Amino acid sequence: MHLIEFEGKRPTVHPDAFVAATATLIGDVTVEAGASIWYGAVLRADICTIVVKAGTNIQDNSVLHAAPGETLTLGPNATVGHSCVVHCRDIGENALIGNGSTLLDHATVGDRTLVAAGSVVTPGAEIPAEVVAAGIPAKPTKPITGTSSEFWVQTNAEYYRDLARRHAAGAVPVE
Repeated sequence: MHLIEFEGKRPTVHPDAFVAATATLIGDVTVEAGASIWYGAVLRADICTIVVKAGTNIQDNSVLHAAPGETLTLGPNATVGHSCVVHCRDIGENALIGNGSTLLDHATVGDRTLVAAGSVVTPGAEIPAEVVAAGIPAKPTKPITGTSSEFWVQTNAEYYRDLARRHAAGAVPVE
């Protein structure tokens, strides 16, 4: 893992968190217990603050940043899928951001909400709790209860906690 201090601010990673060897954390980043930051992810808190709450997973090649002076908070047990650009304010507890999505300045995503893969959450948008949101721009399409999306929101955080334990114990560089 690459931990980089910037202007006196340095990342803080809980000992029970998993940060992959190729992930990069810069500046005022906090990663809480049981969270995981995967290969190629970049969390750049040079002009902002990033807080990754307990049990949250930030998957491969995602980039997190926020507007100057803002705090980007990812609620407990949230998921940011592969190759996302997260430049918003808040992602709620147990929310899931689908692969390749983009979340822009000052946007928020509610608890237990799934943002579908490839969606764009526009600046200042407020996606409510417990919905499926999709599209460009992302809009709520239906309540999450009873959908196939509900399964992913309910199970993904625990799945990634287990996978992180396996990687921490068994991922070894090959020479």
